[in-house]
Amino acid sequence: MTYIFVLTALFILELLYFKVADHFNIIDKPNERSSHTAITLRGGGVIFYFGALIYFVISNFQYPWFFLGLTLMTLISFLDDIFTLSNKLRLLIHFSSVLLMAYQLDLFDMPWYYLLIGFIAVVGVINAYNFMDGINGITACYSLAVGALLMIVNDQQDFVAQDLLIFTLLGVLVFTFFNFRTKAKCFAGDVGSVAIAYILLFALGLLILKTGNLLYILFLAVYGIDAVWTIVRRLYLRENIFEAHRSHLYQYLGNEAGVNKLLISFLYGVLQFGIGYLVIYFSSKSVQIQLIFAAFLIALLSVIYLILKTYIINTYLKKKV
Repeated sequence: MTYIFVLTALFILELLYFKVADHFNIIDKPNERSSHTAITLRGGGVIFYFGALIYFVISNFQYPWFFLGLTLMTLISFLDDIFTLSNKLRLLIHFSSVLLMAYQLDLFDMPWYYLLIGFIAVVGVINAYNFMDGINGITACYSLAVGALLMIVNDQQDFVAQDLLIFTLLGVLVFTFFNFRTKAKCFAGDVGSVAIAYILLFALGLLILKTGNLLYILFLAVYGIDAVWTIVRRLYLRENIFEAHRSHLYQYLGNEAGVNKLLISFLYGVLQFGIGYLVIYFSSKSVQIQLIFAAFLIALLSVIYLILKTYIINTYLKKKV
């Protein structure tokens, strides 16, 4: 009954947000870099934060430093969705939020390189997660896949409050209802993609710290492969990697190759869930076997990615030129 109540409350909150967004004209207008063609409400992903907020309140304020960081990250991202804030201000808030997460994870009590590695990893993944939010349903499907994997492991390892994951994913389900459509009612916006990345990374960080097993980072393998190889190619072409673009594989598949975008989003989620399930299986094996599995998986995904992307570029993009 609690979950039904929370789901209902989140639906109502999302509908109320639509009223606010419509009143204040919080919209996403398509441009030459967009993968959509219609004006759409932006920021519907704020519901992820509300899911976490409900948990925070009813849990008697568990994980306070994490939640403070999440609030700062969500607020600055929401304001940036509306006003386009200066990069310096956004970076300052992001930096503070990541440090707050690190404090909640007790990284300050560990050797300094834990903090450095953790900081670089969190900032990199949050930005990659944000960049990957480009077509209907991809943030929803991928987040459901990663969240479900974390819940499966949490049932065995008990590294985080399960309701934090459940309440957040209920928010993702609400967003999915309005976003996983040919003509989406809303987009996640930076506020959504950044918030869900922050939440999932916190849970993933707790899992890695408790088990001491870095293999679980492959719960983000699909996004990681697409993001890293896209950055490598853009650097090779001497493009500004911080400028908006639509050169990720999923964008090429949807925009140039004409594959159904909802199918692409669904497959990204299913593929990540399948990989994650293999990760869970191999996590109990020896370190040597885990390393072989990780190397093979990354190499296989990279080869498939590069072949597919090269084919699309040679078949579709060069014809346009």
